Amino acid sequence: MCPWFDSWRHHNRSPQMRGFFVYNYRMHYLYIIYSTSIDRYYVGESPDVINRLDQHNSHYFKKGFTKAAQDWKIVLSTAWEHKDDAMYLEKFMKRMKSKTFIEKIIEDRTILKDILEKR
Repeated sequence: MCPWFDSWRHHNRSPQMRGFFVYNYRMHYLYIIYSTSIDRYYVGESPDVINRLDQHNSHYFKKGFTKAAQDWKIVLSTAWEHKDDAMYLEKFMKRMKSKTFIEKIIEDRTILKDILEKR
């Protein structure tokens, strides 16, 4: 065997290790944040919700919707195995353009699974 292989074997073991290839397994999150100062919700998708919240509150996105406030709080965060699922839900919710719809999803997360099943 190769001398480097034996020393490599004891290092970082990923739950998704297949043969010699290690897959970078990363969940994606659909999140809803709320600002009390402007009484508005924002829907987004990110692999790192905490970092994204910091970006929204610090106005990292200069031309974004969230620059209108700096008191954003996470009101919902749901993990999805596939980025496509989180992105589809984000776009679906944004197309609805309904505060009432967002509030229903915050109350009952199972609506999100129903949306994906009917896609």
